[in-house]
Amino acid sequence: MKRQHATHATVNPDDQECAASRSLNAIIRDWANSDGLIWLHLSKTVSAGLIALGIAMLLDLPQPRIAMTTVFVLMQPFSGMVLAKSFYRILGTAVGAIAALTLGALFVQQAELHMLVMIVWVSTCIAAAVRFRHFRWYGFVLAGYTAALIGIPNVTTPHGLFLAALTRAAEVTVGIVCSSAVSALIVPQRSSHALLRALHMRYRNFTAFAADVLCRQVDRGEFERRFADLIDEIVGFEATRIFAAFEDPAMRSCNHHLGRLNNEFMDTCARLHALHQLLKRLHASGAAPIVAATDPYFRELAALLGSPRDASFDASVDVSNLAARLRSFQASLPRRVREARKQQEHTSAESLADFDTAVELLYRFVNEWTRYSDTYVSLAGRKPIEQPRSANRYVSITNHFLVAFTFIRSATVMAIAAAFWIATDWPSGGLAVIGAALACALTSTAPNASKMAVQMALGAMMATIAGYLFTCYVYPEIDGFPLLCMTLAPVLALGAHFATRKRTTGFGVGFSVFFCLLAAPDNVATFEPALLINNGLALIASMLMAAMVFAVVFPADMPWLVERIMGDLRAQAVLACKDDRPDLNQRFQSSTHDLGSQLRMLLTRRSRRRRHALRWMLVTLEVGHAVIDLRNEAAHADYAHALHPRWCAAMKVTLEDLAQLFERSDARALDRALVSVRSATWIAQDMLKAVQPNTEKRHDMQRMLSCLHFIRTALLDKDAPFQSR
Repeated sequence: MKRQHATHATVNPDDQECAASRSLNAIIRDWANSDGLIWLHLSKTVSAGLIALGIAMLLDLPQPRIAMTTVFVLMQPFSGMVLAKSFYRILGTAVGAIAALTLGALFVQQAELHMLVMIVWVSTCIAAAVRFRHFRWYGFVLAGYTAALIGIPNVTTPHGLFLAALTRAAEVTVGIVCSSAVSALIVPQRSSHALLRALHMRYRNFTAFAADVLCRQVDRGEFERRFADLIDEIVGFEATRIFAAFEDPAMRSCNHHLGRLNNEFMDTCARLHALHQLLKRLHASGAAPIVAATDPYFRELAALLGSPRDASFDASVDVSNLAARLRSFQASLPRRVREARKQQEHTSAESLADFDTAVELLYRFVNEWTRYSDTYVSLAGRKPIEQPRSANRYVSITNHFLVAFTFIRSATVMAIAAAFWIATDWPSGGLAVIGAALACALTSTAPNASKMAVQMALGAMMATIAGYLFTCYVYPEIDGFPLLCMTLAPVLALGAHFATRKRTTGFGVGFSVFFCLLAAPDNVATFEPALLINNGLALIASMLMAAMVFAVVFPADMPWLVERIMGDLRAQAVLACKDDRPDLNQRFQSSTHDLGSQLRMLLTRRSRRRRHALRWMLVTLEVGHAVIDLRNEAAHADYAHALHPRWCAAMKVTLEDLAQLFERSDARALDRALVSVRSATWIAQDMLKAVQPNTEKRHDMQRMLSCLHFIRTALLDKDAPFQSR
């Protein structure tokens, strides 16, 4: 026994080495998936910038620093982002060069008129960039900024305009080619892989969130916060899908598949939100018997959804098993519901309506979740799916007042800089106008434009100081391109590092871009510290002036502008009530999510106005989705008009009053909508009695009654924002 005990106590050295090796490998993997990715991005960015500088010098281009600047504006962590950005940058650069040549030819030696038309052109491009977002935004921004970059320095020397346009286009092209090649060929980080990982995490996190909601473990504030994050994920998914399509042919081939997956996820989110709202109202109204009758179904479903919480679950196998369990649960639900409903027949008609609505919403949620799971499994396994009838098109909407606001704001900032330049004849005034245009362009979609402009000004100030030190003390001591790269690499890496951080993005962009513009070497080196400081002051002044105008004169969260976007958001419920039904659900949900995401970006975090906007978005989704369900069920039950002569008129009045409520929300419109919904409910109840012997028609009537009852409870919800306007 002693010998056996000694044998068990002995530790094998090989086992210790294996354990240490596994631990070291785990640490390396964790570092490679976190900080290692940041260092990889910094290394690739600096390498691409230095390669672009070297090639531009080798080609004897007059300003190689423009090629380096292009790299730092262009580089992104994923190769798909860079390719997409490069594509639109080439288009924008070409259009901007043509615009600069055209304006220079039309307004020769007319500085004031040339600047006026240039301001209109650049402001129009920035406004169009806000209207057409994602990477189309960058194409429009470059069309305006390139025209200013080429045309403004040559406004008084038109004979050099054509040569400047050609050389600038060549320098930008070198930067585009270098950044794209380095990103795509050297340890490429694919957007497609990031997209699949994001889908995996989204499915797992949403499953856990749904289980918590069904178990009533999420309060109102937490639900709104987590649901708002889901909205941002839905909107961001569309941008990532564009990136992936640029880099991966397989992603382009399954683009329709991805669109369907996102639409089904929106449907599932809408069902979960409706369930949460109904559960909240049932508990608030004290409907204890109904809560007790439906609670076992919610608990059972939550237990089914609780299985894939482990981060290591297999995307295709476990989700497929979950979908099979959900289908089994869904198949057994009608029989169990009929038995439970018999026990509730002694209760009031209102309680029965609550029970039927809760069960119907649960059934629809399980159905949508199963469809989403099946599509997810087919995507993870690269299996074909049945082609849906709809086009799966994501619809984005931008308020026209926001577009006009962006135009006026950009034109004002540039006009102030141009007027000062013309009035004082400041040698660096042209660069100040270019800096103002750059500030307006890069902050046009920023959540806080004034804050980002201030950060860019600080970056420009640090770039000026660093440029002065390099011009006076570093460049004179350097001999040869390798030594130049060694001295520039730490400074460029520092700027790129700040640009990757969310809180210091503006500072990093300002430092990297303006250091290259001010102090990067050219083929013909010039050591003029006074000119560098003057140009740096011009850029800093233009950024600070832009920040002041953004904060004082044109803040993006102006009440009238937010109210216009809120009007567009509420108009989506009107769309659900009045628009044609084909693909209506997709258009309604995508546009509502898009507008909600825009409002979240404009309004300050943790503010009352942001919570108010979020609640309007939630009630718009809630009522609009129920209205679309009601219209679909009414179209399916086309025999209803023969059962009751007033049904069609009641439906028309109900939809019209609901649309009026979202157009002009007040107590009178709310009362009118409640009366029309109640009238349609009474008629539907009469039709239900008439079709009791027919099982299929009885189910049709019950589904329509559930939709009407849910709409009525949504209108009566004390937390709804109808009365707060």
